[in-house]
Amino acid sequence: MKNRIGIVGGGQLGRMMAFEAHKMGFRVTILDPTPESPAGQVADEQIVAQYSDKQALTKLAKKSDVITYEIELENSDIFDNLIENGAVIHPSITSFKLINDKYLQKEFFKKNGIPVADFLEVENKEDILKAVKKFGYPIFLKTRRFAYDGRGNALIRKASDIDKSLNSLQGSGLYVEKFVPFVKELAIMVARNTEGEIATYPVVETIHKNNICHIVKAPAPIKKNISKKTQVLAKKVMQQLQGAGVFGIEMFLTKRGQVLVNEIAPRVHNSGHYTIEACITNQFEQHIRAITGLPLGQTDMIVPAAVMINILGGRTGVAQVTGMDDALRLPQTYVHIYGKKDTKMERKMGHITAIDKTIQNAYKKAKRARMFITI
Repeated sequence: MKNRIGIVGGGQLGRMMAFEAHKMGFRVTILDPTPESPAGQVADEQIVAQYSDKQALTKLAKKSDVITYEIELENSDIFDNLIENGAVIHPSITSFKLINDKYLQKEFFKKNGIPVADFLEVENKEDILKAVKKFGYPIFLKTRRFAYDGRGNALIRKASDIDKSLNSLQGSGLYVEKFVPFVKELAIMVARNTEGEIATYPVVETIHKNNICHIVKAPAPIKKNISKKTQVLAKKVMQQLQGAGVFGIEMFLTKRGQVLVNEIAPRVHNSGHYTIEACITNQFEQHIRAITGLPLGQTDMIVPAAVMINILGGRTGVAQVTGMDDALRLPQTYVHIYGKKDTKMERKMGHITAIDKTIQNAYKKAKRARMFITI
């Protein structure tokens, strides 16, 4: 069995992938510009270099039987030369390039009959005013690339917001999206291996603050027909995309029970962290299985309910974790710290997952544990 995996990106997602890869006997090499990155701390080797460093990427390819990634790359074209020279990269770069451009992603959804909020490409104020005439206020102005964790989005509620929003996002390709008055934000992790096998995880509810995911509730407190509809939709998305791996799909649930796809992440995802404690096969093990051609694992939950809460930085400085003793005294409560040396405001530094018989009880424990932890 070929057993060398290369991961582009050394953050927490790569760290948790490396943990699972090691359990199955794989060797892991990380490429990341930060020495002793979170993933580099647990990998067999880290290549310290910028993601655009062609020499470093070539070195990674020589040390890897398959390459995957855990980040939003500024230029996915850096992989083209590796592929031409025989490197195996999953998920496919074709899918990555499509997903990395949010406007092309929306076009892909629309073409394949996947329900999304109405959208229009825009270049200037006049285009935005035309979109307002069509959609009405409020609308979202978004960058086509690198719009995640609150970056690259601006809500326009009135005409006087347009200039400010344009200035804040200038220099990027833009599009406008009709505001969706959703009742819940949903997410689902979906996996496909190199043989085309597809597996879906339970649908979860995500709760955001400042456009950053704070809380994930699993399973989502929604009707069974809505859950079924969401899973069918997720499979439809995966059947149209190329390549193997785990994908995170974010959706909106409207008052009328309509499910709209918001966006896809071509990688393991924050909304799937609960699977480590709550599912037969967690998303990180599943990703390793998928990209190496192994059969996919079962995705069923092994507990009635789970709640994940992100540990976000509340200051700027050297990371120092306190409160672990108190948090871990809570039954069936698990704390994950990512090993980042510096903390910043709203930087993802770790997460807490609590499991219990009900969502309500799991949420109480997770919230209490989060109150104990400072970093």
